[in-house]
Amino acid sequence: MHNKKAIIIAAPSGAGKTTIVKHLLKTIPKLKFSISATSRKKREGEQDAQDYYFLPAREIREKIQKGEFVEWEEVYSGTYYGTLKSEVERIWADGNVIIFDVDVKGALNLKKYFKDNGLTIFIQVRNPGDLEARLRQRGTEDEASLKKRIEKAKAEMEFRNQFDEVIVNDMLETAQQEAVEIVNNFINRRES
Repeated sequence: MHNKKAIIIAAPSGAGKTTIVKHLLKTIPKLKFSISATSRKKREGEQDAQDYYFLPAREIREKIQKGEFVEWEEVYSGTYYGTLKSEVERIWADGNVIIFDVDVKGALNLKKYFKDNGLTIFIQVRNPGDLEARLRQRGTEDEASLKKRIEKAKAEMEFRNQFDEVIVNDMLETAQQEAVEIVNNFINRRES
């Protein structure tokens, strides 16, 4: 019998978690991406119900009050991110395993929710200076917002020992293989 499992991947901004998550999705067909809801504006090329469920902040606040979220967070003032219970149920109903690409706080909240059915993986770079370089290369942030992200990344590194697994992303290919192995072991583990 399929049991309801969740893979929860977090990392400081720029550590490469989205690339690793995409690799996992390509490699392990059972994994389905949990689409988060957010009140932030759509970025160039993003699509509703594919990248995010883009909802007005007012609607997200209503759903929070009705208890429709597994977890949510007001990341910056007025900007919400969260996981709808309906999304989790949709994926499980198809017999799949959910994979989350979330921030550190979100990951720890999800772990509380899923308990032993959730596996948390923290992706980190060996050298925090690399994060700054990667974020600068993206060119998506102005200086103030970049500073905010770098500060947040440093703070997030402190939480890595609260995760089930830590992957150091020095060599992307190696990190991806390691992630596939860890996730497959977890999915195929029989309940004892």
